[in-house]
Amino acid sequence: MSAAPQDLGPCPLCDRPLWKDRFVDRHHFLPRSHGGKEWQYIHQICHRKIHSLFTEQELALFYNTPDRLRSHPEIQRFLKWVRRHPPDFYDRHDPPKHRRR
Repeated sequence: MSAAPQDLGPCPLCDRPLWKDRFVDRHHFLPRSHGGKEWQYIHQICHRKIHSLFTEQELALFYNTPDRLRSHPEIQRFLKWVRRHPPDFYDRHDPPKHRRR
């Protein structure tokens, strides 16, 4: 029998449980390129969605907290969709076709 996954608490973006070593990344809400040092665990799928929508500059200036990210309409649509899936769900979607820089 395998051991139960280590609970890392809720994802700061989607509020689903985080389980260590199960599609979890570390995210700097204030990007390191803009002086951010602190990070939090976040689902990989949530992390990829954030970075597919926003540049480092946008993250630093406008979307540097979970609450601010959740206020964006595209993130709201994503959260409505992802919350219907189990906490260890990961969809290997294609990277964005055009990334703003």
